[in-house]
Amino acid sequence: MQLLIVKNAINSMHDAKTLFIRVVEAGSIKKAATQLGIEPSSISRKIAALENHLGVKLLNRSTVRTTPTEQGQTYYKRLKELLEAQHALDEEISSSIKKVSGTLKVGAPIDFGAQFVVPICRAMQEEYPELNFELFLGSDYENLYSNKIDVAIRIGTLTDSQLIARKLGEIPRVLVASPEYLAQFGIPQTPKDLEHHNFIFYSARQAKSDIEYHNFTRFPHVKMNSNFTVNSVSAVRELVIKGAGIHLGPYWFFSEAIHKKLVVPLLTDYQLKSYTSHAVYKKHQNTPQKISVFVERMKAVVSNLTNSRLNFS
Repeated sequence: MQLLIVKNAINSMHDAKTLFIRVVEAGSIKKAATQLGIEPSSISRKIAALENHLGVKLLNRSTVRTTPTEQGQTYYKRLKELLEAQHALDEEISSSIKKVSGTLKVGAPIDFGAQFVVPICRAMQEEYPELNFELFLGSDYENLYSNKIDVAIRIGTLTDSQLIARKLGEIPRVLVASPEYLAQFGIPQTPKDLEHHNFIFYSARQAKSDIEYHNFTRFPHVKMNSNFTVNSVSAVRELVIKGAGIHLGPYWFFSEAIHKKLVVPLLTDYQLKSYTSHAVYKKHQNTPQKISVFVERMKAVVSNLTNSRLNFS
């Protein structure tokens, strides 16, 4: 009977530690409770018991936000490392880390994901029957920790140094406009001519980015005019085809429209700097095989894009 009581106390304390991590990452007890589908009061009681056990206040509580104290922040970082190490050890002991099995959660931009990630996932699923996928296509996958994503495809500059980043390759870009637009506003002959044209932007971030060329020259974003920003490459393509303006985007997405002469590549004598693409994932003591296989297959796909010759004929 006494042994059972001790075991229950140990399990309860482990549960409180897991809840503490979820509260810190969610930003409040209420948000963590919503994510877990339990009552906030239950979380509060268990974390209070953990604080009593340690003799230290771990959280600063308010009605809006819950933040870790200085000791709480230290405890969070070390506890997170310990629990992740324990999880990795459990996987290794059960040999699951060496098997392509379980669930792989993948994040990617929606259009790139639909074109390239989905086929890879489907092929892997057919090859490894014990593997399942959850795909997050869009812009809500940025934080791998809060969204519990295993691996994400990121295109452009990386900022998060806490993640492992495997370079997949370079994705060529192209400036395009429709024949109708060019007939009305003229064909730019040099980058300087672009200041007299209208741009369609994919994002506010693109609107603040210069157009960069391989010879280290650039066309400054402050000289670009735009009246449309839309976070869908498909929507951008339709706007460009309909004559709304010029767009700088991935060649792979416009190659068919170029071939059909629905859009025209511009300033082809000036080689544009490509997008850099990476697969990013959290640090593991041993990288799960399902992540390694996925990343290698993504590298092969992007390598084909990198090595493809821009054919404007």
